[in-house]
Amino acid sequence: MRIVIAEDTALLREGLAGLLEDAGHEVVARVGDAEALLAVVAEHEPELAVVDVRMPPDYQHEGMLAAATIRGRYPQTAVLVLSQHIETRHALGLVGQGSFGYLLKDRVLDVDEFLDAATRVARGGSALDTEVVASLLAASSAASTPLARLSERELQVLGLMAEGRTNAGIAGRLWLTEKTVQTHVRSILSKLDLPANSDDHRRVLAVLTYLRGGT
Repeated sequence: MRIVIAEDTALLREGLAGLLEDAGHEVVARVGDAEALLAVVAEHEPELAVVDVRMPPDYQHEGMLAAATIRGRYPQTAVLVLSQHIETRHALGLVGQGSFGYLLKDRVLDVDEFLDAATRVARGGSALDTEVVASLLAASSAASTPLARLSERELQVLGLMAEGRTNAGIAGRLWLTEKTVQTHVRSILSKLDLPANSDDHRRVLAVLTYLRGGT
């Protein structure tokens, strides 16, 4: 897989490149700001761009805005965004397109988890950090919403669904059988009035559509 990395902190940038190269991927460019990121994506048209949310010059949302530009101009390039803090305002629209992931930077410490997320996103899927998902759920879980119908276990399963995980992946994380997870998923989709579908990416879109308020 051909990858570009945009991260203004040189140490983290080189560390990410090392992890990806050790896993057999080709890092074709490493840059420190959003403008340079757009230039190298145009030049190399990589399968994946790993992007920091906050970069020069203003350290606001340059990376997320660049991610939106990349997904619009270069649909063959997936984007995995990394951030120190949760910022969901610009992320929801990108997740709805697929080929997008959003992880908090400390997730990189779990190398296998990070590499799995990068591969999943590059293949057209989604990867949302559990804390990002939790913030969305918390914002939507007022007693008057259907999320209040879900059990604690179902909320855990829903969070992992929104990360883009398969039933088998959820079973592994929660130490459940895959059949039990299938039962939970059917229950969740029923309680949220969402159509059952075996395609994992469509399940993510369904969850995010619901969290937006059904729009």
